[in-house]
Amino acid sequence: MKSSFVVIFLFVSFSIFAQSPWTQEKGKVYTQLSFTSISNYDTLFGDPDYSAPGDITDNTIQFYGEYGLSNKTSLLVNLPLKLISIDAFENSSNPDFNTTALGNIEIGVKHNFMKKDWLLSGQFSVEANTATYNSNSGIRTGYDAFTFTPLILAGKSFSKTYIQTFLGANIRTNDYSSNLKLGGEVGYKISNHIWLVGFLDIVKSLENGAIQLPVENILNGLYVNDQEYGAFGFKGIGEITDTFGVSASIGGAFFGNNVAKQAALSVGIYQKF
Repeated sequence: MKSSFVVIFLFVSFSIFAQSPWTQEKGKVYTQLSFTSISNYDTLFGDPDYSAPGDITDNTIQFYGEYGLSNKTSLLVNLPLKLISIDAFENSSNPDFNTTALGNIEIGVKHNFMKKDWLLSGQFSVEANTATYNSNSGIRTGYDAFTFTPLILAGKSFSKTYIQTFLGANIRTNDYSSNLKLGGEVGYKISNHIWLVGFLDIVKSLENGAIQLPVENILNGLYVNDQEYGAFGFKGIGEITDTFGVSASIGGAFFGNNVAKQAALSVGIYQKF
């Protein structure tokens, strides 16, 4: 498939920490609040690509946090609030739909196993089945399942550069297919307070689930089965102080299935305690 922008809901705003091998020091806290907007798309990746039944806007307000239980172990939490709308909805007496509801709340733990030349850590998280579904519009704010995500994380830092990578899986209940996950990123400090980060994220479905979803949901591609993509892009991080900063990101894709062909723009602020 041709390269195009793709929605990458879980990665654009917090992957630098959620998929990082570095843990928080004991008693330390990292928090981030981000806003991601994917506006007015009507085409999705497929084989062949297909059209959605209206113009979809998918916004996410997301809180991510990490707390250092010890110098080697961190607790993490991710709270997504979804704001989804479909305008000019086809074959409906009500052409506009809007839904504001929680997505899949995630909690997890990350532990550092090796801290020598390279950092090696493991992470395990659980996404709860806390999303909602609107039967009239087909809007779904998260997977109708629990998701278990084991990851192996590795990284290394230099004076002005870092590199990190991850390998793992999304294991879903309720007859959704599970996914393999692979990716990484390289960051370079271009000035005293600004980082430029390039990233790669690959999610590949194992196609081992056969959940029967409503046709309205399948047509709009919101948290349907067998979603997959190969995503790449850039992030910028501005360190305003030693404990406070801002971030922004955008991503593209070299393949995809059942995900939107549209730019995903994300901005966020972070605070360390």
